[in-house]
Amino acid sequence: MNTGLEFEKPVIELRNKISELKKFTSENNVDFSAEIFHLEQRLENLEQEIYGNMKVWDRVQTARHPERPTTLDYIHYLFDDFFECHGDRLYGDDAAIVGGIARYHGLPVTVIGHQRGKDTKENIRRNFGMPHPEGYRKALRLMKQAEKFNRPIICFIDTKGAYPGKAAEERGQSEAIARNLFEMAGLTVPVICIVIGEGGSGGALGLGIGNKLYMLENSTYSVISPEGAASILWKDASYAKKAAETMKITAQDLKDFCIIDDIITEVKGGAHRDVKEQSAYIDKLVKESLQELLQLDKEELVEQRYEKFRTIGQFTVAEGNSKESVRS
Repeated sequence: MNTGLEFEKPVIELRNKISELKKFTSENNVDFSAEIFHLEQRLENLEQEIYGNMKVWDRVQTARHPERPTTLDYIHYLFDDFFECHGDRLYGDDAAIVGGIARYHGLPVTVIGHQRGKDTKENIRRNFGMPHPEGYRKALRLMKQAEKFNRPIICFIDTKGAYPGKAAEERGQSEAIARNLFEMAGLTVPVICIVIGEGGSGGALGLGIGNKLYMLENSTYSVISPEGAASILWKDASYAKKAAETMKITAQDLKDFCIIDDIITEVKGGAHRDVKEQSAYIDKLVKESLQELLQLDKEELVEQRYEKFRTIGQFTVAEGNSKESVRS
């Protein structure tokens, strides 16, 4: 199945040509090594040109790539002895959020993240990564358990948003997310949050209050989807590309606004190209963050988290005032 995105079609076509030529060479014992070498040089230059100059909409599409690694993919490469826990002890289990206990370089940790499916059947089971309130309550149960046993918490964020359906509202969707925000702000263990795909609205924030917040290079983080913003601003979702360019939702935008701590480099072409290598990039930053945060005591961890989000608020207010002055 060809899952290439629109902007990378020239790269996909050239890769296919090289593969076909290599296959022909192997099957017919003909030497086309020179031609293959030149095509590979062209491919390298083309990849640098396309992936080195990605537009906002290109990054949005990459964040939504059907083969983009999920929380469980990264758990496989980053952690040992992962034991998944289920249920919120109130209503049921929500497959849109996975979580459990694992070892990270020998250190016991709690891992929680949004989970999408890899095919239609799994996506339906996991509700396309859009959690119900029981998902957020399961996450909070695991966070409080981690706090009790003094385990660091690592959260992977990847959702279009919390599920907005009638059943979710009836079971207290807004309260569940608000409770997570409140409780996460006061956790006395290190909390590291990483946006690995889409970080959409309150659904993302429900796992996003941490001492450190990182984004993969081609991920997005926003209060609403580009399609949703376009529907509100121009009454037409087809203006999503224009909305995305206006909304400042890329990792670099949020780094400039001091909302995230750092950007995690992606494999050329997107994380789906090499999950193992991408995991190594994540591993490096998580390891450095834990080394820093584990030096802090409980009160210092809460204070550091408080100051982090207080600084974001001060920065955005100052930025707004500055723009208002310019308009005046």
